[in-house]
Amino acid sequence: MNDPFEWLEDAARPDTARWIKVHETAYERAARRWTTRDHWATRIAALADAALPVGAPRPFGDRLFATRTLPGAEHPQLVVIEPDGQVRVVVDPSAIDPSGATTLEHWEPSPDGRRLAFQLSAGGTEQTTIEVLDVDTGTVLDRPIGRARRSTLGWLDGARGFFYVRSVAPHGSVARDRRVFLHMVGDDPADDAMVFGDESDATRFYAVRTSADGRWLSIGATTGTARQRDVWLADLSAGPPERPTFRVVQQGVDAWTTVHPPTGDRPGFLRTDLGAPRGRIASFTPADPTPPAWRDVIPADEHAVVDDYVLLDGFETPVLVVARIRHAVSEVTVHDARDGRQLATLALPPCSSIGPLRAAPTGATAVWFTCSTFTSLPEVMHYDARTGHLGTWSPSADPSPGALPPGLVTRQFVARSVDGTAVRYFVVAATDRPDQPRPTLLTGYGGFGQSMTPGFSPEAIAWAEAGGVFAVACVRGGGEEGEEWHRAGMRQHKQRCFEDFEAVADALVGSGWTSQPLLGIWGASNGGLLVGAAITRRPYAYGAAACLAPLLDMLRYERSGMGASWVAEYGTAADPEQAAWLRAYSPYHHVRPGTRYPATLFAVFDGDSRVDPWHARKMLAAMLAADGEGVLLMRLERGAGHGARSASRRTALFADVLGFFADHLSGEDAHALGTAERNRACTGREPGRPSVALRVGALPIQTRQEKAMANDEVLAHGTSETDDEAGCVIQFNAELTGDEVIAHSAGDETEDEAGCVIQFNAD
Repeated sequence: MNDPFEWLEDAARPDTARWIKVHETAYERAARRWTTRDHWATRIAALADAALPVGAPRPFGDRLFATRTLPGAEHPQLVVIEPDGQVRVVVDPSAIDPSGATTLEHWEPSPDGRRLAFQLSAGGTEQTTIEVLDVDTGTVLDRPIGRARRSTLGWLDGARGFFYVRSVAPHGSVARDRRVFLHMVGDDPADDAMVFGDESDATRFYAVRTSADGRWLSIGATTGTARQRDVWLADLSAGPPERPTFRVVQQGVDAWTTVHPPTGDRPGFLRTDLGAPRGRIASFTPADPTPPAWRDVIPADEHAVVDDYVLLDGFETPVLVVARIRHAVSEVTVHDARDGRQLATLALPPCSSIGPLRAAPTGATAVWFTCSTFTSLPEVMHYDARTGHLGTWSPSADPSPGALPPGLVTRQFVARSVDGTAVRYFVVAATDRPDQPRPTLLTGYGGFGQSMTPGFSPEAIAWAEAGGVFAVACVRGGGEEGEEWHRAGMRQHKQRCFEDFEAVADALVGSGWTSQPLLGIWGASNGGLLVGAAITRRPYAYGAAACLAPLLDMLRYERSGMGASWVAEYGTAADPEQAAWLRAYSPYHHVRPGTRYPATLFAVFDGDSRVDPWHARKMLAAMLAADGEGVLLMRLERGAGHGARSASRRTALFADVLGFFADHLSGEDAHALGTAERNRACTGREPGRPSVALRVGALPIQTRQEKAMANDEVLAHGTSETDDEAGCVIQFNAELTGDEVIAHSAGDETEDEAGCVIQFNAD
């Protein structure tokens, strides 16, 4: 197949380097005209600083381990909280690397809390080194272990060593040719014994876990990102740990299963979607850990997906705390671990989601977890199963930063896809129902079984409090409704993701939240693919689009980054039938000459080891060739990768994204105005300037906490406008003389003595 921009795949070519420089300059020139960027940067940074200072702790021994983010810090620190309440820093990435380029990817204390293994990566590459230190003294106990990538590890009894995963190829990709090794603390990593691995597939991934007493080792293996997992169990007391004997728990089965190995004489537990697409929890015994011997403890729920669970075994009768996702919203229940009988339901805020459940490896009687919504600051919740009390937790008596300004509302709605499927979506706005078409940002993901659930979002709050609408679509391909929902949007069914996204976009327009010229869409990674497909399928339907680290050439995605590991999700171009699936929606191959595309921003990162920036380079080149007049830009960030990044880099990225949208969702875009007939057919409304425009920086946060102003006196102003004492604009639409105004909120109206209407357009 002819590919005129294949040369842009090679960043080392001189002509590619020149092309990149030209478009960096074009981006910088365009971005300087986005007058709201400073506002978004200031607001997002302030909101991020107000967020959770200390995450949900993980208990080990008599200590708690947690991440702590100081105001203005680039990265969280890892801290230990001693029994007397003393908080000590254990790992500080900013101290290790003041440039901010190094991130803490993963950490795992030993069960007694005395040793810590942690993984660091630099430059956004996600290639990590593993280091070990003594928690009591802070002494580093080992030389770094290289060729790793973020993954689990499992400690031996006595914390004398641990099982971990690394690549066997000294100069190859750390995402390929991985095996499970055993490292004894203090030994040379070059001498570590390889204990498990399959040479048949270079994209094999492994996860390891040991029981709290160090007796049992479980290993899970997947090929790429396939939702099929083989699991083995080994008794480490039966022989040398470097030569464990494994028995099969599950192999060659089309199901995803994770094992919580047993401690002592108690049974083990596992979570599986075998025979239960929304998941179930079962117990097993090491004597026969295979599926026929599993005993259901928490059966499948017809409408809720098992998301997480922990065992609280510090009681004579152990307790299971189970987190589910019901239509993308979290719920937590408490059960008798013997028979699954429900003992309690924890009261969570509406439209909220929780983070992982944290409990002690053994002897646990309590659980911690974060809880957040789109528009409230995250909180750490603590549930004490001895008393049944659920409350908030903080490592100190310092006052919390307080609630965010009131007035923002999150609601969940349902759209109907082209085949009639119900597709849920969240809307965050200053009103609970549509009042005027507003500048709207819609995002989604739709891949790999990942769920789009509510979570604290500085960019959503900043956009909505300025008068916009922020929407999140839960499309097929995700995990919001279980594994069937995921599989309904993958491989040959991928177009359903795009149809679902379009259904939500049309629902936002049709219900009056927005109009097509005011609708911006954005997504990252697989979500960038979603947006790329959206603008090539219906370029007229959106006012602007942003693709972050996107996959766009689906016929060549396997050739770089981690693409080869995603064949189970998308299919392979090496197979003619599957190549046809990919060709049918590949955004790069659906750019059409003479088509006017919405203003589009591509954001890419030169350290991205998952999705190579060449996807965006080729797509941008193709769109520029097709549409010589549109606004088409590429933001290249150097020294950053696909995932974790410093706080200032994240703030700068989303300040630019929001600045781009604020500049282009004006309702006056020539392309959008040229689609009047399509817009009228869809909504019955004419396109044009928004009735409600963004109010960037209109009010300080303190003012928004006051729903009313008191005793503002208005003197004659004719049909002009003035400010009240709080800086809120009062508009006059008739002659007034000596009228007194008593406190009103945004959107309220009152009349003066002559019957003239006074409108309030700010809180």
